[in-house]
Amino acid sequence: MPREGFPEIVMPEIYIGTAYPGNGPADIEKLITIPLEREINTISGIDDISSTSVEGFSNISVKFMTGISPSEALRKVKDKVDIVKSKNSFPKDLPSEPNIFELNLSELLPIMNLNLTGDFSVQELEVFAEYLKDEISNLREISSVDIGGIQEKEVEISIDKHKMESMNVSFGEIENSVKAENITISGGAMLTDNIKRTVRVIGEFRDTKDIANVIVRNKNGNAVFLKDIARVEFKEKEIEKYARYFKNPVVVIDIKKKSGENLISASKKIDEIIKKAYETYLPSKLEIIRTNDQSENIDKSTSSLENNIISGMLLVIFVLMFFLGLRNALFIGIAIPLSMLLSFMILSFLGVTLNTMVLFALVLSLGMLVDNGIVVVENIYRLMDERASNLDAANRGVGEVAMPIIASTLTTLAAFIPLAIWPGIMGEFMKYLPITIIIVLCSSLIVALVINPVFTSMFMKVEEKVIDQKKAIKKAVIFSLFGISSLVLGLFVFDSELIVLIGNVSILISIVLSTFKYLNTCTENFKNTFLPFVESKYESILRFCLKGNNAKKSLIGSILILALSVFIFIVFTPKVLFFPKNEPNICYVYIENEVGTDIEITNDITKRIEQKIIDFLKKYEDKKSGENFMVKSIISKVGEGANDLDKDKSQSIVSHRAKIIINFQDYNLRRGISSSSVMTEIHDVIGMVPGTSVFVKKDSVGPPTGAPISVAVEGDDYKEILDFSNKLKDFINKLNIPGVENLVLDIDKSKPDMQIYIDREKAQKLGLHIFKIGDNIRSSLYGKKISVFKKGDEEYDINMRFSKKYRYDQASILDQKISFEQGGRNIQVPISTVAEVKKKSDYTSIKRNNLKKVITITSSVLESYNANDIVKQIKNHIKDIDKPKGISIRFTGEQKKQEEQMEFLSKSLLIAISIIFLIIVAQFNSFFIPLIIVISVILSLIGVLLGLVLFQMDFVIIMTMIGIISLAGVVVNNAIVLVDYTNLTLSRKCQEMGIHQNMPFSVIYDSVIESGKKRLRPVLLTAITTIIGLIPLAVGMNIDFFGLFTKYEPDVYVGGDNTLFWGPMAWTIIFGLSFATFLTLVIVPAMYLIYQRISLSRTNL
Repeated sequence: MPREGFPEIVMPEIYIGTAYPGNGPADIEKLITIPLEREINTISGIDDISSTSVEGFSNISVKFMTGISPSEALRKVKDKVDIVKSKNSFPKDLPSEPNIFELNLSELLPIMNLNLTGDFSVQELEVFAEYLKDEISNLREISSVDIGGIQEKEVEISIDKHKMESMNVSFGEIENSVKAENITISGGAMLTDNIKRTVRVIGEFRDTKDIANVIVRNKNGNAVFLKDIARVEFKEKEIEKYARYFKNPVVVIDIKKKSGENLISASKKIDEIIKKAYETYLPSKLEIIRTNDQSENIDKSTSSLENNIISGMLLVIFVLMFFLGLRNALFIGIAIPLSMLLSFMILSFLGVTLNTMVLFALVLSLGMLVDNGIVVVENIYRLMDERASNLDAANRGVGEVAMPIIASTLTTLAAFIPLAIWPGIMGEFMKYLPITIIIVLCSSLIVALVINPVFTSMFMKVEEKVIDQKKAIKKAVIFSLFGISSLVLGLFVFDSELIVLIGNVSILISIVLSTFKYLNTCTENFKNTFLPFVESKYESILRFCLKGNNAKKSLIGSILILALSVFIFIVFTPKVLFFPKNEPNICYVYIENEVGTDIEITNDITKRIEQKIIDFLKKYEDKKSGENFMVKSIISKVGEGANDLDKDKSQSIVSHRAKIIINFQDYNLRRGISSSSVMTEIHDVIGMVPGTSVFVKKDSVGPPTGAPISVAVEGDDYKEILDFSNKLKDFINKLNIPGVENLVLDIDKSKPDMQIYIDREKAQKLGLHIFKIGDNIRSSLYGKKISVFKKGDEEYDINMRFSKKYRYDQASILDQKISFEQGGRNIQVPISTVAEVKKKSDYTSIKRNNLKKVITITSSVLESYNANDIVKQIKNHIKDIDKPKGISIRFTGEQKKQEEQMEFLSKSLLIAISIIFLIIVAQFNSFFIPLIIVISVILSLIGVLLGLVLFQMDFVIIMTMIGIISLAGVVVNNAIVLVDYTNLTLSRKCQEMGIHQNMPFSVIYDSVIESGKKRLRPVLLTAITTIIGLIPLAVGMNIDFFGLFTKYEPDVYVGGDNTLFWGPMAWTIIFGLSFATFLTLVIVPAMYLIYQRISLSRTNL
């Protein structure tokens, strides 16, 4: 199965991008965005429409419900856009058609960055990067390879304004002349010398001299060459971006993969390309540093979970060995690999990748998938202990418990079925957890009912065969010799990790065999001495709890404890989180100046902040090696790639923004230092930068949820919305709520504008049109692409514009004369004669959500502070704030997602309990017995609530709630098996005594005691194995078994990303199941006895 980190989320989200240069945000909204939004909104199945109108561009994002396929969504949107385009009111002079495509998160973010640096110029680094780009782009798995940190080249026609005007040359003449000369035309075919030859007129420019010698005007034999009025240069474009690696210039290659392709495979192929490139082309002094390598993260995450599975499996078999003996433990333990093998086959057939969701589901299933096997094997073992033959014991043993374990499996599946139909992006992210568990449990049921009885009937023994110590040592010596031989061959002859692995495992087996006698003695003592002692004590406790009115008191006491635990949970409420807190692997420092700030100013500010960070991080350098044990790399991006993708998915070049990316070392290399605390220190070290907004953010885990603090202000009048949003932001800031990092509006009215108003009537009298004036101003100032220049395999834009000394002079731009022919005469009209200039501040953008104008106030939350607590305080303070008519406030982002998911998970829990109840009703043909079992499930919450409070753990909405739902499926199993066995025991006693009704209460009492005692072992086993299976992940016990047995590098450490992510769910199940085991063994018999007593009293009436 191919590996990946988290499941690839495929959501039907369509993007519509429409360019309309020369128009401000308000015009873009009016002419482009609103007409498209209104028509698209008529499509059924839309979840959300959001749009941003900026200068010269409209982008609209349309999110659909998960029931609609991306291809269908794309088709529907394209149809609606075509309808809008056909209307007369829609602009007909767009430079290009609206760009409509599916927005795929997996193709939006790079799978890795290659950073090229060394003692080379940027131009040389660019050549190396282009070579790698060409090689990597050919890979089937790769969708795009982009190079950043380089300055693009162009052919610039730098026009001298005065010379151009003195020779009566217009921009249009320059454009037309260059286009007409830079062309190759096919002339057809000619037959010469009996050979048919294609005729081509070659006219494309070969160098800049060809361009300079173009005649741009020829009036009455007076030829004007382009070189007479302009300078033509092949040069780098004006600097718009910078990139650095630890302050040194770097060229960055961003690599993105295609949706659905194997990331690990792509990474390995890229490794091979780089290795081959060093051998054949790249200089050895060139440094290629990988950052943001998703394949490394996936390898570590999946390997850690795989090792957790191995640890859990060994612990489970170890526990089984003490309860049932080594031979019988292996009968049950075989269910683990067989069930997983069968599950992998089914998952692979369904096209599921091996991701962290699947692997955690296997960890969670470890204890549960042996539950059925334990019940079957233990029952067969009990019958054999009662002198039944192997075959008879196997047949009767399976028959007695088949229906209960099928019912108990169905009830467990019932708990996970609602999670499998989880809607939205969160459901797409989490659905593989319940799907995998359902498949694994079904596989374990097949193994328990079919394979376990076969093995037990053939090989099970009640008494462990005493192994002769001499024979054991003899076998140990054989395994040792084989192991040593394998090690020699693997290490010194074949250099094979597989042979080394076989050798070390053989040596381990020899050690186990040599100590088997002592191990066997321990297990036999535990099984034959300690367990009977526990059973005896349990019987005494159970008799006491069921004696007289003690059964009622036990039930009432449990209900009171539940009420008390709820009260304690409310009084000492733990921190409530939406998703688990992670130790950051990447820290982002976002730098933002006022809109319009020159790139050089932004770069200087970034350099100063960069230096502060580097100086601060020196304290984490190892004194001997000089290596930094906390930080791998520091990458700075200025201009390009500086946007926060959670807020703005575009990677446009913006001169006022920068981003510093700090990549932390792997968790096990950080020497116990928290990267969260380092991130907080970085925030403090940077401090306040006058005139610049700086905020520090960590990488997130899971699907995108939005900002932790996000307040949307909606209305119809944008000016009114902006005024109120600023007022609201200032109000919240004055509250001085601890933990709020930096409140910002997602739009601003600080964008400096120079607005030129044309006297339309006067212009028309002079023969000028608005388009002609605007085109001239754009051509002179911004420049205009008029053709392309080919050099080798590359194409470069040919751009014309005024030379720099005229370009940034307002008078030169406005006094320029527009030349045109009229009545055989050349007319020149200065723009200033028909223009009026006003300097204003305009909106940077206009945002809309679901057809309403919106401005969002957002902020990150400082480390160690809780977003829910902060939002609660903000809500309390702003609930009575005066709002203008038509203005509304709502909390969005993480808070909105949190409310939606909490509502779904609460409903899922109720649905799961309802389905469980119906299944048990069908099994027992009773209402009260299922009620007993469901009450035991509800009472198991005592363990969860008290555990979270006592150990001061966070209540993580997603993980804790899934844990509670999972717990419901696990807890119900033992209760069903216990109650069913009690019914079976009672039925047998009645048959033996010839009683068919009005059973004596003493018979019922004895049956309950006997059933409890006989089911003690499987109940304890199923609980302990489930808990033990989760312990390695819950405490973060990491041992690299493959590294241990192949390289003698176990890489032992405690904690890690998986523990932080999955720990809350694991602990929820551990706390709940620990208390639920007591409930099953004591309270369930008590409730059963109360039910039987009530039934008897009714019968006797």
